Amino acid sequence: MSLANKTVVITGGTRGIGLAIALRAASDGANVVILGKTVDPDPRLPGTLSSAAAEIEAAGGSALAVQTDIRSEEQVDAAVAAAVDRFGGIDVLVNNASAISLTPTEATPMKRYDLMQQVNARGTFLMSQKCIPHLKKSDNAHILTLSPPLDIDPKWFKGHVAYTMAKMGMSMCTLGMAAEFADDGIAVNSLWPLTTIDTAAIRNLLGGDAMAARSRSPRVMADAAYAVVTQPSRECTGNFFIDELVLKEAGVTDFAEYAAVPGDTEPPFLDFFVPAEMLRQVESDYVDAFGAQSN
Repeated sequence: MSLANKTVVITGGTRGIGLAIALRAASDGANVVILGKTVDPDPRLPGTLSSAAAEIEAAGGSALAVQTDIRSEEQVDAAVAAAVDRFGGIDVLVNNASAISLTPTEATPMKRYDLMQQVNARGTFLMSQKCIPHLKKSDNAHILTLSPPLDIDPKWFKGHVAYTMAKMGMSMCTLGMAAEFADDGIAVNSLWPLTTIDTAAIRNLLGGDAMAARSRSPRVMADAAYAVVTQPSRECTGNFFIDELVLKEAGVTDFAEYAAVPGDTEPPFLDFFVPAEMLRQVESDYVDAFGAQSN
């Protein structure tokens, strides 16, 4: 299948993985609606709504950029209405926007706790809720949430309970909504990276430039997302996908092209939240950065 003339709504679409997914959809000639908060350039964070829209148009898509705080029901209502008014409907929702703070319990201010819950779990629920009436009208409707496989191993919670709760809340939306809307033909899946991805979060909050250089480009997630949302929706729902495994299933054998630094042959860092049984399906060597079990 192709995303030509399909309407794809992406939260947090101004940079990183969200923008990469937007550009992959645009290359098919999709209508891409990006929701984000960044209007003015920020030296710490590349990309604005206007710059992302320009890139989408240059890649072959039709762009609509809507300044939206997904914590606000009123703003989400307005953004969804704008998407439908401009393009006539919605075919794909990508819940990409997320807040992160890898802080232990005693060092997590409630303001930061609330932000993660409101953006991650509540934002995913709210965006999905508002898009579902329109997705029901699509002939191949997908909700794809960038959240990890549900795994309650304490190692994923220890040290950052609040963040893990918020991310797993996104995954619980996938679990429940996949079952709830199966009869409506809406596919609901999650996608998570096997390795760290070169994003602002890695550069500014986690491992800095050194870790970013040993990560993969956001394109690996974009290609995996594309492979998922172009599947027949009634045949592909309720899954917790890992990007590399999705792409291997699609026939990709050379992942060197996804290196953040072109030509780099050093093994990338494993991301966290990857269950051991999924790691056992991976044959390549990786560096254990976050305490993940290596195979």
